[in-house]
Amino acid sequence: MRYLPLTPDDRTAMLAAIGAKTIDDLFVDVPESARLDGPVDLPRVAGELEVERALFAMAAKNATAGAVPFFCGAGAYKHHVPATVDHVIQRSEFLTSYTPYQPEIAQGTLQYLYEFQTQVANLTGMPVANASLYDGSTAMAEGVLMATRVTRRNKAVISGGVHPHYVKATETVVHAVGVETQVLAPAFDAEAAVIDQIGPDTACVVVQTPNVFGTATDVTKIAEAAHAAGALLIVVVTEAVSMGLLKSPGEMGADIVAAEGQSIGNALNFGGPYVGLFATREKLIRQMPGRLTGETVDADGERGFVLTLSTREQHIRRDKATSNICTNSGLCTLAFTIHMSLLGETGLRKLALLNHEKAVAARDALAAIPGVEVLTPRFFNEFAIRLPRNAAEVVDALAGHHILAGVPYSRLAPDAGMDDVLLVAATETTLDADIQILAKSLSKVLAA
Repeated sequence: MRYLPLTPDDRTAMLAAIGAKTIDDLFVDVPESARLDGPVDLPRVAGELEVERALFAMAAKNATAGAVPFFCGAGAYKHHVPATVDHVIQRSEFLTSYTPYQPEIAQGTLQYLYEFQTQVANLTGMPVANASLYDGSTAMAEGVLMATRVTRRNKAVISGGVHPHYVKATETVVHAVGVETQVLAPAFDAEAAVIDQIGPDTACVVVQTPNVFGTATDVTKIAEAAHAAGALLIVVVTEAVSMGLLKSPGEMGADIVAAEGQSIGNALNFGGPYVGLFATREKLIRQMPGRLTGETVDADGERGFVLTLSTREQHIRRDKATSNICTNSGLCTLAFTIHMSLLGETGLRKLALLNHEKAVAARDALAAIPGVEVLTPRFFNEFAIRLPRNAAEVVDALAGHHILAGVPYSRLAPDAGMDDVLLVAATETTLDADIQILAKSLSKVLAA
């Protein structure tokens, strides 16, 4: 039983102070359909062993990504994580290290953050990267806020190809400081449509490549248009492995790169924790959120590391801070760094090419099915298809055959009117046999 130190009089006084009559008034924003009218339907008392058995029985009803043919992506991708990664991050010195509030005595932590920054800078084609953020969506939000500080403008134009969850996360963060967001309608291949929306009040243009439908786009022309209007270009990347094969955001003229690093070194983990990658141009470095680790030498001339910049509010005055970001996802950052070190540039390119080849094979197999239309013109390891039926219903039917066929776009954007669109991803973990099983089973489901 939880210990509640407040008396009924205490609670009444607290409610009166905020103008609420009852505790129920605190939940008025929660829809009635989502509220319970009584206790949860669970036994009032159970032993630990009984609880474990009940939870394991519930968990056994799920189909895990590694146990069945798996084609889900949409911002979280199943890649092979070498056993070396888990072995190294479980060393005690890494498990016990956290945010270096006294950085000089945390040389090991600072070194791997420095190595991480170097890897991200090389990967994104940008000169500067920070010591990570929470995840890709909050990295995008921080990028928009940074752009408003740099340009002293107040509007972000967001492509219809940006992941809807990234858009919602960004809107949640930036609306509190009065930033206007103009989000274009969902589109399979229209990143350049943002050009027509750029105006004198535009702080930044946000595009994603490959976008949420998998379409890979050279955004060089968009960068030129944004810069001509005095705006910044933010490039979002949800699949970090794609940068091993495609032209880097920096090469295309990006000013800020906000990416999700989960694909490298980090398993799916039921949606987190993940690691946000953030890189920018050197001239914008002082407006970059988070922290920057630098290399130096100590009094004896030995190599050492320091926090070169630390502009978060825990380190400096709040009114001078660029962000209130509270952590750098340190363990996920380390996992990323270890995996990247194991791959190297050649290994990353081979991994990226293998991903593309698997996706092409999946595309060809599905395109041959009557009634299936491939919507993504060029892609890395993910593409969208249109089905002759509701995509969510088809996914449910295939799940009954122990196949996780992808992510219905309606799950990301329920009101977009794309209930027949399915996002399908294939990675190096996808077997040729898995592709054939998906194609054969999808044919049967659609013909039923």
